[in-house]
Amino acid sequence: MLLEQSLITAVMQKHFDILVAGGMLAPGGTLADDMMRTDVCVFAAQEELETMQAFAQVFNKLIRCYKYLEKSFEDEVKKLLLFLKGFSELERNKLAMLTGVLLANGTLNASILNSLYNENLVKEGVSAAFAVKLFKSWINEKDINAVAASLQKVSMDNRLMELRPANKQSVEHFTKYFTEAGLKELLEYVRNQQTIGARKELQKDLQEQMSRGDPFKDIILYVKEEMKKNNIPEPVVTGIVWSNVMSTVEWNKKEELVAEQAIKHLKQYSPLLAAFTTHGQSELLLLKIQEYCYDNIHFMKAFQKIVVLFYKAEVLSEEPILKWYKDAHVAKGKSVFLEQMKKFVEWLKNAEEESESEAEEGD
Repeated sequence: MLLEQSLITAVMQKHFDILVAGGMLAPGGTLADDMMRTDVCVFAAQEELETMQAFAQVFNKLIRCYKYLEKSFEDEVKKLLLFLKGFSELERNKLAMLTGVLLANGTLNASILNSLYNENLVKEGVSAAFAVKLFKSWINEKDINAVAASLQKVSMDNRLMELRPANKQSVEHFTKYFTEAGLKELLEYVRNQQTIGARKELQKDLQEQMSRGDPFKDIILYVKEEMKKNNIPEPVVTGIVWSNVMSTVEWNKKEELVAEQAIKHLKQYSPLLAAFTTHGQSELLLLKIQEYCYDNIHFMKAFQKIVVLFYKAEVLSEEPILKWYKDAHVAKGKSVFLEQMKKFVEWLKNAEEESESEAEEGD
């Protein structure tokens, strides 16, 4: 049985070359001179998606009939990708379209795309041009979510920019290239991945800076530079800072002790939080506090004390607190937290009325 499989595999490897290129391929991608050639192949066919879909069905049926050929076929495609420079632009386009269809129908695994990171292919722009045709074909068969899931499985979702030559791996070059190629969906996906990566990196760096006890002014400067460089909005940063502040300490499990511990800890970090609640984001911080106190049950009674502390430290202002109390809160622990805040909110309203009366008298 093993001998039979080996013989069939050896024969089929030759047939894979013939089906794609019309004959056996020599190293580098040129056709071997001593072999008969056929025009019934991918390279001699019309550059049309329907034609490539038909060829994909042929390969798919072969693999289904001989399941053990899967690995050999993937190796064949990897070899073909490394031979791209030996093919004409038209041949590369057809192979790219075919590969996209084969990836979409599951005949190939996305790991074969690692061959496109070959230094010479990338340097000469062959990889990027091939990828454009391939992704168009793949997305046409599936959608960007399916493509993204396949790329994530083989850890290639964050490496697409590396398909461009080294001097063109900037966001600007990548954006221009893929926009002109009509791959806006893929471009949007890459941008989202970059944003997610930048956020994770910021969270990690912030954690390290806080663990070292770096001065707040240095941390604030660094975070603001990262926000600008990676286009990270303040609401996201507010959440990251809050999450890191709350994870830097091991909290007491006793409800009666954790409130005092929290106030002492958060008082220390108030200047850091205040730096990122400057554009109306205090409302978001309030929601983060509410969710945290609800999810960590020993903090349930600490909510009001934390809010009052942040009000006094000018992390939270009067307006977002009143808005939160009225209708901007979430459902988590709503009745408990609203009851806790009742007296403080009444005090805020009275203080606001007194302030307005004094202003009117002054006029």
